[in-house]
Amino acid sequence: MTLDDLRAYGANVDEGLGRCMGMESLYLRLAESIKTDEKFDVLTRTLQAGDLDGAFEAAHALKGVLANLAITPLQLPVEEITELLRARTAMDYTDLLGRIVAERERFCAL
Repeated sequence: MTLDDLRAYGANVDEGLGRCMGMESLYLRLAESIKTDEKFDVLTRTLQAGDLDGAFEAAHALKGVLANLAITPLQLPVEEITELLRARTAMDYTDLLGRIVAERERFCAL
């Protein structure tokens, strides 16, 4: 994964780099770690189990990482689900979770 890959994906690399004090290697290492972040699996499992509190915790943690790195295409649906879970919205989360899974797969292909 390169900065150009991330830019082409839609990440705001300059913003993310700024939060990493311009350290490209740190930014890329943190971005790469998103590919194996277990919180995506936790989010899926907790939603499937109807555990909105557990799902909120996982989504909120993911939102923070994605926002700090400005991985916008993945950040936006994660932010959306986080706010719905924060409000404990009773709904079927299948479609939104599907968008997150698909976007993560697109990110993992970088």
